[in-house]
Amino acid sequence: MTDTELIELARAYVALSNSHRVELILPMFATGARYTSASLGEFRGQAAIGDMMHGFFADYPDAHWQASNYRCDDHQVSFDFTLSATAAGDGSLLQRQGVEHIAFTAEGSIKKLVVESA
Repeated sequence: MTDTELIELARAYVALSNSHRVELILPMFATGARYTSASLGEFRGQAAIGDMMHGFFADYPDAHWQASNYRCDDHQVSFDFTLSATAAGDGSLLQRQGVEHIAFTAEGSIKKLVVESA
């Protein structure tokens, strides 16, 4: 896949995340994919990643990522993000900035995703 195609896949991932469409996000991940977040921990495989996402969106039903500065190098797309969300339990605000790295297989599946907080 070209760098442009991989960046478009990353943009689609962010758009689906903003619409909380876990059922459409999970097929983007390779079977043995790894998701690592500085704030949430590490998750391996589609089932574990899906459970984490369902829980996160339940806890933060208005979570929204503003992503910018997409760049691609050797099948990995990186971008800067700002996350804004409100906790369902107590209404507290969550604001986080960082960089996300999405490594893709040659076929375009996500094999590794790393979220770094700034």
